[in-house]
Amino acid sequence: MTNKIYKICKSLIKIVLPAISNILIWLKLNRRVINFLHEKSYNSNNKYNFVPLLNKFLKNKKIIALDVGAQGGFNSDNFFSEKYNPFFEDILIEPIKSESEKLKGKKLIINKGLWSKKEIKKLYILDNRLGSSSMYEPDVINFDLHNIKNKDFNNYKVTRTIEIECDTLANQLAKLNINNLDYLKIDTQGAELEILKGIGNFRPLLIKIEAHFFSMYKNTPGWHQLTNLLYELNYVLIDWKGIGSHNTRIPAEADMIFIPNFNNEIGMKLIRNNKEVFISLMLIFGQLKLLQILMKRLKITNEELKELEDQYFN
Repeated sequence: MTNKIYKICKSLIKIVLPAISNILIWLKLNRRVINFLHEKSYNSNNKYNFVPLLNKFLKNKKIIALDVGAQGGFNSDNFFSEKYNPFFEDILIEPIKSESEKLKGKKLIINKGLWSKKEIKKLYILDNRLGSSSMYEPDVINFDLHNIKNKDFNNYKVTRTIEIECDTLANQLAKLNINNLDYLKIDTQGAELEILKGIGNFRPLLIKIEAHFFSMYKNTPGWHQLTNLLYELNYVLIDWKGIGSHNTRIPAEADMIFIPNFNNEIGMKLIRNNKEVFISLMLIFGQLKLLQILMKRLKITNEELKELEDQYFN
């Protein structure tokens, strides 16, 4: 009976939706409603509480995480639920001294910049919008495409420049005697490619990286260079979330999620050798359907995970 009602409801929705869509377009609300529903869909697996499962998989082990561009602290953008933050051993990279000072009390903070090699780099500081500070200078000519209004131009104005000491990701982790990295997040306003070039032999199980389709900075590398490098490092893109307003029909930027390439033995071996941490990361990031498929490939049986329904695909 329940299944029959469900089918009837689906049929009714298909009939009603076109009329609702026309009304929303007339009211100039269609994009707002779509964006709202997309956000709800993207975060639909937040209804679950994976803490008990994570305790079972990780026991007392921590997920080693490197947060590059850690202004505001670890997971400051709340990309995943903050209830999972205690499962991470986080290392924070913040080159702006005033901002790194705010992070005092954290276990590991590196007050340096990361780059593809050791060198001194100029950092363009935007004091009115500190999170938009970058190794690249803002490109005023493209502000109109990003829907930046004239009255807000001052927020994107370079107020000062500083020189910062840069090193590679691999060198900095070696100095901390860290031999393994599970999760890497890079959000550095265009410097992501150069930072990735310094990854050395580290191969995280999950990488979250900001890619610019249309950068508001001058001479930043194209987003395809970033994804190409990650594919060369044997990673595959499994998810993205658009961010930033733009006057094309795509977002200006996207947060992209990469994991080891599960379609070859090298990637599967990396996952297999670190399966408890990998499963935990996939749960935290809400990647249930793909996780269930990969667990079958790895011949891992867990009834609790098997029964979970990925709400994103509903």
